[in-house]
Amino acid sequence: MFAPDLAGSEYDELELTSEKRSIKNVEELEDILSTPSEATIRTMGNLKGDLVVLGIAGKMGPTLARMAKRASDLAGVTRRVIGVSRFSGSSDAEKELNGWGIETHRCDLLDEKAYAKLPDAPNVVYMAGMKFGSTGQESLTWAMNAFVPGLVSERYHDSRIALFSTGNVYGLSPVMRCGSQETDPPNPVGEYAQSCLGRERIFEHFSRKNKTKMSILRLNYATELRYGVLLDVAQKVFSGQAVPLSMGHMNAIWQTDASAMSLQSLDYASTPPFVLNIAGPETLSVRRMAEKFGELFQKPVEFEGEESGDALLNNAEKSFRLFGYPKVSLGQMLPWIADWVARSEKTLDKPTHFENRAGKF
Repeated sequence: MFAPDLAGSEYDELELTSEKRSIKNVEELEDILSTPSEATIRTMGNLKGDLVVLGIAGKMGPTLARMAKRASDLAGVTRRVIGVSRFSGSSDAEKELNGWGIETHRCDLLDEKAYAKLPDAPNVVYMAGMKFGSTGQESLTWAMNAFVPGLVSERYHDSRIALFSTGNVYGLSPVMRCGSQETDPPNPVGEYAQSCLGRERIFEHFSRKNKTKMSILRLNYATELRYGVLLDVAQKVFSGQAVPLSMGHMNAIWQTDASAMSLQSLDYASTPPFVLNIAGPETLSVRRMAEKFGELFQKPVEFEGEESGDALLNNAEKSFRLFGYPKVSLGQMLPWIADWVARSEKTLDKPTHFENRAGKF
């Protein structure tokens, strides 16, 4: 069952696991994030042919692709896993991926002429998109989030596609409702969320037109030690900054579990697309999480603003029926993140701006 709000005594009784209180470095973290479950190994064993990950260089792409490769190897399947990106920052990302056995292909997905050179594959994970910096670059945001999906759909019309979307397409949901469900009508707030609904609609159009099997993944929100909503709260508490309460509730799911569910969704790809919320099982109180981090850090906590009666929330009960509950609990994530922050370990330095209620990123 979903917890409507981790507040009061219910949250105070949250059991923090003592099984493993620390992840020592990035190498160990990336190994944990890419470890496949038995169900993921079965999925990758049943799929036929290679896998292309479009937009692999983002926050979640490298470890998801590595999980797919590890699961394929463990299933005894010879499969090329190919990551596509501009790789505009440096060659380090490519070298790391290549070291994990993942091939790389440089491509600007806005370049229509580049699609002819993209590698063929019967399985595709689509992770490309634009969020941060979208305010002031609305036309580019729409091009990335709604134009590129049409190009991808035509290029891979014979493939099976799992495509990432966001729970932002639902808009704000009453906290006591325990999150939006897949059957709820979209009500996106702001151009970013609107463009993400546009992405879904374009993919849906080509799924129906070309009979392409797809799964649409509405994610709220994947988190790990270098990035995510829980990290944002922990960093503010540790540094003595006020924690904003304007978006007073949220979802969070450990990235390993989110990646596993995403890959397993390829088993359920259909036309029209199969829609799936991916999120943690709790409706998290930002105030209570901050207080728990305060206890872990032994620091006082300051707040600004007041909680609203609604928030961007997903109900992921459908995913739990299909794939089971996340393997990593909130009680494990909090001490891991607190320890990482206290040791000043590396982060991606990309705040989620979870407190934004106007949909401007």
